[in-house]
Amino acid sequence: MNNLETDSKMKEMAEKLDHSDMIGWTRKFPIALRNALTQDLKLNDENDWSGILCLGVGGSGAGGMLLSDISNLEGGLPFVSWKDYGLPSWWGPEWLVLATSYSGNTEETLHGVNLAIQEGGTVIGISSGGRLQEILETNEESIWIEVPGGQPPRSAIGHIFGTQLNICWSMGLLPSKNNEEIEGILDRLEKSSKLLDIINGDGNIVSIAEEIDGKRIQIMSAPSLGTIGYRCRTQFNENSGILATSSILPELHHNEIVAWGDENMRSGAHLIIFVWDGMDERIGLRTEWTLETLNDVPTTILDCQGESLAECILHGAHMSDWLSIASALLREKDPTSIGPINDLKEHLGDIPMDQ
Repeated sequence: MNNLETDSKMKEMAEKLDHSDMIGWTRKFPIALRNALTQDLKLNDENDWSGILCLGVGGSGAGGMLLSDISNLEGGLPFVSWKDYGLPSWWGPEWLVLATSYSGNTEETLHGVNLAIQEGGTVIGISSGGRLQEILETNEESIWIEVPGGQPPRSAIGHIFGTQLNICWSMGLLPSKNNEEIEGILDRLEKSSKLLDIINGDGNIVSIAEEIDGKRIQIMSAPSLGTIGYRCRTQFNENSGILATSSILPELHHNEIVAWGDENMRSGAHLIIFVWDGMDERIGLRTEWTLETLNDVPTTILDCQGESLAECILHGAHMSDWLSIASALLREKDPTSIGPINDLKEHLGDIPMDQ
C-alpha cells in the first residue's frame, strides 16, 4: 500500500473512530511543548533540597519517572516517582515535592500533597485547576503552576513533561539548557512530528502498526529509556486497548530471556526495542545478541533521536503516541475511550476517603 492509500485509509478510520480528536491533540504536541518549555515560571534557582519526590499516577505520573531517568544519567539529585497514596516512610521536608495531576483532582496525589503540607513540606504542583490549585494557593510554602486543560492526560505530555522540565531546568534541579539548545530541541521535534503523523506522514508508523496488529507485543528498552518502554506499554493499554508487556536491558537478560528460549513463547510475538545513541556500549552488544538469538521473532527497532537524553525521551514518547493511535484505529477502537477507568473512578467516588 502506497502513502496515498495509507493516508486515505487512516483518514477514513479516524473520521469513523476518533470522536474526541486524539489525533488532533497529538499533532499539537510540539506547540504544547514549546509553550511549556519557553514560559517564564519565575522560580528561584537557589535551593538545597536533598531530592525531589514526584507524585502522580497515569498520564500525569509518567513525567516523574522520566525525570528520574534523566537524573540517574546526568543529575546531581535523586528523583523518586511515587504512585501511591500517602508518602514514603523516609520522606521529610528537606525533599521537594513535585505533584502532578492534570485534572487537579487525582485522589492518590491529593492525599500525598495534604500529608506533605501537614508535615511542613514544600510542594510545587502542576494541574489545569481542581483541588490541587485550591490547596496550594492557600499554602504560603507551595506553588501552583497551571497547564491548559481539556484533553486526556496521556495526550498532554507536551504540557505536563514540558512544564516539569522547565521547573527542573529553571531551579537547577537538573543541568539546564540554554535558549539555543531548547530552540534546537523544539525545531527537531517539530520536523520529526510531521514525519510521524499517521496521516500525511512518511508512513513508517502505520506500517509498524500493521505489522504488530494481532500480535503479542513485548517491549524492551535500553536502561535510560525504561520509562519510555513502560509508557509505550500503557499507551497501548489505553489508546489501543491492547495488553502489552515491557522490560529493561540488561535486567531482562537475567530472567526474561529464559522464557524467550521456549519456541512456544516466541510464537505470535512481536518485539519492539527502544534504543538511542547514548546507551552504553555493553547495552549495544546485548541488544545485538538479543536480535541474533531471537532472529525468528518479528522485531521493530525504535530509535529515539536527539542530542540529549531529554530530547530522545520526548521523541520516543511521541513515537509511542502515534503508534498506539494507529493500532487503535486498526482494531476499530476509539483511541480516547477508557470505559473501565471511568467505571472505577465512579465506584471510588461513592466511598469517602480520609484525608
